[in-house]
Amino acid sequence: MIIGLCGDGFPEVRRSLRAVLPGAEMVDIGVAEGHVPRVDVLVPLGASIDAELMDATRPRLIQQFGVGLQGVDRAAARTRGIPVAYVPGADTGNSIAVAELAILHLLTLLRRYPAAQRSIAERRVGQPSGSMLAGKTVTVVGTGAIGTAVLTRLAAFDAVTAAVGHRSYDDYPGLTELLPPDRYRPIGELAVALADSHILVVCCRLTEDTRGLIGAEEFASMPPGGWLINVGRGPIVDYRALLDALRSGHLAGAGLDVAWREPIDPADPLLRENVSITPHIGGVTEESYTAMATAFAANATKALAGQPLSHVAD
Repeated sequence: MIIGLCGDGFPEVRRSLRAVLPGAEMVDIGVAEGHVPRVDVLVPLGASIDAELMDATRPRLIQQFGVGLQGVDRAAARTRGIPVAYVPGADTGNSIAVAELAILHLLTLLRRYPAAQRSIAERRVGQPSGSMLAGKTVTVVGTGAIGTAVLTRLAAFDAVTAAVGHRSYDDYPGLTELLPPDRYRPIGELAVALADSHILVVCCRLTEDTRGLIGAEEFASMPPGGWLINVGRGPIVDYRALLDALRSGHLAGAGLDVAWREPIDPADPLLRENVSITPHIGGVTEESYTAMATAFAANATKALAGQPLSHVAD
């Protein structure tokens, strides 16, 4: 089996795949390379997979190591009869890992962790003063596996939770035990939902409908001094609007595990504001990667054997 890895990010994917597919050949496919080899399975790791790359590599399967397929030209794959599959976060612990990181960013901001570290360095005791998560109203945008995992963890902190999704409340069975119907709103009422929200957590997928979903209007709808956490994808949030909201003080801070272009430039002006940032490691844990690698290997083996695949994208 020859596995083509597209992009130079997420090095732990390579280690995890070697553990479950020791006989497979791993080939790094650079965007600027001249010769591109034939492969059995093509994996998008931050790079785009377009028609030209599909024609050059002739894969039997395009398999994401996770859920995000926004870099794959699915129409081109469909035309060529190449199945495109993903690994659901709910089945692997990935959604829990991402939810835990969202909470980490939130607590880092509320308890002013960087300032606390400066106090240690300067031998100061009893400062800075932070804010409690308990009693804060938190609106979670995206009610899939990650969103519901975030809501579950927020409940343990006695936060007042609300959610925004693309479908009706009854279409999300997992929500019924997490919040009542009056704490849920469809995406068209996002600004209304944010009117009393101290914290906005973005967990939805990046699609053409969600690109730029969170912008100046949405930030203005929030009370002054709120916080944004984004563990979805960078372009869901309008960059300029976020920077302006932070500079004006309307937002007190932002926690980001994703950026608009990855890796983010360390000199990005956004990082001079009150921003907690991690390098897209929400799902990067030993536990979730082991489970995702196992699911990946199962689908790759099925593809080579001509057997029905699991979790093929529509």
